Formats: sequence, C-alpha cells, structure tokens
Amino acid sequence: MDATSIANAIQNGEITSHEAVTAYIGHIKNVNSTINAMVEDRFTEALAEAKEMDKNENRENMPLYGVPISVKESFHVAGLKTTGGLEHRQDLIARENAAVVAKLKKAGAIILGKTNTPALCFCQETENKLYGRTNNPWDVSRTPGGSSGGEGALLGAGGAAVGIGSDIGGSIRLPSHFNGVIGFKPGMYQVSDAGHFPAVQHPLQKRMQTVGPMGKTVRDMELMYRIIRDNTTSTRPLQDFNIEILPGNTNYPLSERTKDLLDQIEVILAGSYPTSRVIPPYFKDSAQLWQEMMSIQGSKLVQNEAFNNDRSNVLKAYLKEKLTQRTTIHPYLSWALLGSKLFKPSISRVKEVEGIIDNGDDELAAYLDNRLLIFPVYHSGALHHGKVYNEIFSIRKTFLTYMPYVAYANVWGLPSLTIPVGTDENDMPVSVQIMSGNGNEDAVFQIGKILEAEFRGYVRSDKSDNHQFA
Repeated sequence: MDATSIANAIQNGEITSHEAVTAYIGHIKNVNSTINAMVEDRFTEALAEAKEMDKNENRENMPLYGVPISVKESFHVAGLKTTGGLEHRQDLIARENAAVVAKLKKAGAIILGKTNTPALCFCQETENKLYGRTNNPWDVSRTPGGSSGGEGALLGAGGAAVGIGSDIGGSIRLPSHFNGVIGFKPGMYQVSDAGHFPAVQHPLQKRMQTVGPMGKTVRDMELMYRIIRDNTTSTRPLQDFNIEILPGNTNYPLSERTKDLLDQIEVILAGSYPTSRVIPPYFKDSAQLWQEMMSIQGSKLVQNEAFNNDRSNVLKAYLKEKLTQRTTIHPYLSWALLGSKLFKPSISRVKEVEGIIDNGDDELAAYLDNRLLIFPVYHSGALHHGKVYNEIFSIRKTFLTYMPYVAYANVWGLPSLTIPVGTDENDMPVSVQIMSGNGNEDAVFQIGKILEAEFRGYVRSDKSDNHQFA
C-alpha cells in the first residue's frame, strides 16, 4: 500500500495506525540485515505514537494521519542523531526537527527511523565509515545509488509507505532509478532545506539543492509535495504542452534497453500529445557547470566538517585510508574532496558561470513554459558497488560523460519526477525523468501518471527478504 491508501484506510477505520506501523517495523526487521538501509530506528516511539493517534478522533487537515514513513539521515529529527556518516558526530542528538520533517509530522506522519547516506551526502553511492554500505534490494552486489541511497533501498524493499530525500546531484533520482521507486526532485527554492546536514551556503549551490519525496506512486509524490512545498503551483491541461524526449543518439552513453524504452514512450505519448525528439538548450553544458558549481571554494565547508577532529590534509587522509583502511574518513569522501580542489573554478570563472546561469534561467523559463522534457536518469540500471563512483569521480573528468542526464535539473533548478518504466538485461529497474519549468509540476505529475499506468511503475522487491539468503 502507498501512503495515500494507508491514510485512507486509517481514516475509514479499515486498519489502525498501530497495525500499519507494526507491519512495517516487522518488515524492516526482516530485510534490513540484508540491505543495511535503516541506520537508526525509533520503533518504540513510533508504536507509542500510533496508539495515541488511534485514540484521537480529531484528524482533520492531516493527510498522512498515522502513516509510517522513513527519513534520510541528513535531516534533523528531534531525539535522533544527525551524523552524516561521520564517527565524530555519532553522539550528536538533534533537538529540533528539520523544516520538512516538522511539516510531515504536522500532517500526521509517524517516523520509523533514518536511512543511510554516503559520508556528508557527497557521493552517488551509499557507504560511510560509521554505518557501512547499503545494498540494492534487487541485487545486493549492486549499488542503491546515492546520496539518498538508504531511502531508495528501504522503499524498494517496501520498508516504509513513503520517504523523504534530498538532491544536489541526482541524489533523489539515481536511487529512485536504481531501486525502482518513484521520486520527485522539486525545483529550486520550492521546499525549505532548513535542518539538512550538511547545509549549503553559496547561492550557486543553494539553487541546485532541494528536498523531495520518494515512494511508490505518483499520487503520493503529489500529496507529499503539497505538504512540504513553500509555493503554490498552477494547473494547466496537458494539451498546452509539447513533450520533448531526449534522443537516444546524443553521443553520451545509453544502454540499448533504455533507448528502446524511450522509443516506446514516444509511441505511447505521440498518440495524444505533440511529441518530438529534441536536445534542449544547455544540455551539453550542464555537467561541466554542475562540477564547477559543486567545486566552488573547493568544498571548504564539507572538508572542514569531515576533518573536524583530524589535522591531516585531504590527500594524506586518502592515501592513509587506501593503505591501511584505518582512518575515520571514507575514501569516497576524501577522493571527492580532492576532486573539488582539482576542479575548483577561479574567481573570474565563477563570475562567468553566474552570467551563464542568469542568461540560461531567462532562456529556459521561456523555453519550458509550454514544454515537458523526458530524459534518462543514468546510462544503465544499477551497477555493481563502486562502479558508479568510479564513473563520476575521476581525474579524467568522466563526469562530463555520465552526469549530463541528472545534472540538467540541478543546474537549472527544475522539478523532475522519476518513474520506473522497465528493467534492463540484469532485471534491474530502469527509469526516466520528466522535467519542466517551475510552476508546471501539475503537468509533470499528469504525464507521470500516464507512464506509471502504461509501464512498470513501482514494484516491491522481495529479494532482500532474509529467507531469500538463507
């Protein structure tokens, strides 16, 4: 059941919140030892909250009343740790809820626990020194993606009704794609990221980071977005929009299976809507812009937090870890920080980027006023652990090859809905993302529902159940 179904069932007296919470806790206990997705639980508190909610008859304006949800580790939840996967933060307990968590609780949600991330959310795979590695529920030898990889894995295994993640470089969309769940990355400045750790401060990075839901249905993404957003959206008929699907021959890697699925989507949509295969403005520039924007100041704030109690520099820490595996900093993080230093843009280049962004914002606002874009999410389904990291974090600048599909929505601050549409040759989920300008979210959700009905949509993996690995 998705969150909407559970909420309706509780409101109608068909099930109790306590029953729903108990069922999910039991399932998490069954699957989590295999996938290592939930890293801190609040099961006792959640059961007590559910009992109290079942006694309360005042449920108005609480669309998630009694619904069990999960939360990415990077969000403050009062009474739980916010570590960023760093050992020196493992005793820090949050006193207040992040802004998005407060809104979800006000809507009646019950938080089951927090899910794993890479160290400081700084990688597209999910592994850190404190909590270890999270596995993909469809194949534990493969990555769940990152940085919301714990959310993706838990939801892919059915461990929560719905969850919340964050995205500055594909961090909602890659885990949604790899784990076969539905995810929504809102556009820039639509949802508060207050109470997210680590925080971003530079305006060029701030526009790229956003907070959004992950779950099982498009209608849940709509519901969650209505709850957490700060701005309203308009409603327009789909006939007002042209649908532009990225061609499969863009000279960027793309599996044959993904190309075939894009062709099928074109056939389905072209019967009812103006549909074409187009490369939108700034597509080929976005990966370079994303890397430069991420590398401003050499990721100084992230480095300061990572090495809070360690006087060694980044290079020494990386080499020591590779040689001894005995440092407190995961090599994914130290190598990523080294990359930020290598690719750090000069002050003059930052000004150039700011000019490109200003011009691009104006051009794309007009371009996307009546257009919906459909992109792949990644060139393939989930790869074996370490492969995605190697493709993106290389001094050979391979991010230029592998990041354009997800970088586009981050650089230009666009809303993006990820929908599973099929599987690859390894039976791993394959998704596409639907994007448009801010304010066109309703149209994005409408097309999402069409693809959800015509293609795969969410399917729960049962391969992570403990009995499968007995």
